[in-house]
Amino acid sequence: MPVNFAKSIEERTLEHPCYNCAAHKYARMHIPVAPKCNVSCNFCNRKYDCVNESRPGVTSGILTPEEARDKFKVVKDRVKNLTVVGIAGPGDPLANFEETKKSIELIKKECRDITFCLSTNGLMLPVYADEIIKLGITHVTVTINAVDPKISGKIYKFVNYQGKTFVGEEAGKILLNNQLSGLKYIAGKGIVTKVNIVMIKGINDTHIPEIVKKVKECGAYMTNIMPLIPVKGSVFENRDTVNESELKDMREKCEPHLKQMYHCRQCRADAIGNLNKDVSAQFRDYRKNIISLEKPEKIHIDDKENRDYRFAVASSSGDYIDEHFGHVSQLYIYDVLKENIKFHEKRNVEIYCKGPQECTGHDDRISGIIKCVEDCDGVLVLRIGFEPVIKLREKGIKVFQMYSTIEEGIEKAVELMK
Repeated sequence: MPVNFAKSIEERTLEHPCYNCAAHKYARMHIPVAPKCNVSCNFCNRKYDCVNESRPGVTSGILTPEEARDKFKVVKDRVKNLTVVGIAGPGDPLANFEETKKSIELIKKECRDITFCLSTNGLMLPVYADEIIKLGITHVTVTINAVDPKISGKIYKFVNYQGKTFVGEEAGKILLNNQLSGLKYIAGKGIVTKVNIVMIKGINDTHIPEIVKKVKECGAYMTNIMPLIPVKGSVFENRDTVNESELKDMREKCEPHLKQMYHCRQCRADAIGNLNKDVSAQFRDYRKNIISLEKPEKIHIDDKENRDYRFAVASSSGDYIDEHFGHVSQLYIYDVLKENIKFHEKRNVEIYCKGPQECTGHDDRISGIIKCVEDCDGVLVLRIGFEPVIKLREKGIKVFQMYSTIEEGIEKAVELMK
């Protein structure tokens, strides 16, 4: 039976940034645990190491289920508005079902109330539908680019199914049958379903309203019509894509039939953060942060004689020195002992700069944050105002303004302290 969660599916949908355009304040995390794929799309070229691209199928690396759990723990600790964990590749989650299943089970043990979703081409959806329900996955996206097998045959190079390879219209028939039967089944069981449609000029662009009507009959909650990204190395690398006006017109044309998604960012398979702010780059070295979560005995160096230096760091995530001193709501405290950098604790502080009219003349708030770091030898910030610099120096606390990783910044500060 599905897991009993504290939140209803309706509440989860309201907090899912992909299914609700008003949920922009919530964050999601994609775990790239599914490298294999059973369908070859003519628009796809999956590159695992491209750190600067943002599109489906791209990731900086593949995680094992255990690594996905460990990374989730770090992200959950740093990204306080995280509500969703999704599996969107870089291949297909259902072509890697054991890895998908184990990843969800491990993460669920860490956080019972996180929302799980996955994106699939739908080929294996009828096979794993009941397993998906048992796992407690509440949201599923199925990519359906045609409801006519002849058109599908132009979009897919081949389909691997039950140990055989199919091409052309035959491949299109098998894929479409499984997509629609699987979609209808899981939607009927209460799973919130979204259908992605890649709009491809000259192939399926005039066919899209028919797709929308058909998936509505099968119980789809919404459709997401996306522009083709002509990826180098793919069959469609030289094909023209649709412009924003053409895309908008198609979405509006389909809106009377079914709810449309207008805010898609065509995210990476390892995306983390809000839809409009991917912070996945900050977690590529997530293993460095695991020690601060799993060893409670690690950092109780409270006496000055037991450490060389103590630093307060202004960071939004616990990875980079990237915050203005007046904007922080918490400071990360690190100790240095014989060149070993150890995380000590996080300290909550009151934000004293809330805008141009409030950045000066608030001695009470500034004094509060100064008092919070009185036991520190230095403060590492992205930026800081003149007034707090003076007050910190009066306490013998040095100020270092920089942008870097926390570890690199502390190493640099130690050199300057000598």
